[in-house]
Amino acid sequence: MRRRKSQNRLSMALVLFVMFVILGVVGLRAYQLHQQLDQYTAKKESLQAQIDSENKRTEEIAEYGKYTQTDEYVEQVAREKLGLVKKDEIIFKSEDGN
Repeated sequence: MRRRKSQNRLSMALVLFVMFVILGVVGLRAYQLHQQLDQYTAKKESLQAQIDSENKRTEEIAEYGKYTQTDEYVEQVAREKLGLVKKDEIIFKSEDGN
């Protein structure tokens, strides 16, 4: 009878040890997965910020494209690059030629 009790205790101890090992492995893996989830979440937020930035830039480019089709833009370019003036405008130049 004593022998049987010691075998039962040994079996129970072995089962408990295996359960704790499995529990430890599962807990460690859960921790690693949680860390990986945090990394992926941060990367997702970073990529979403880049997408938002690029969408805003696309809108700005579209607005600039519309602006370049206006008469105001054509007039501005003609004044800056070609030095053109309107008929009724008076131009003042400095004495040093600038």
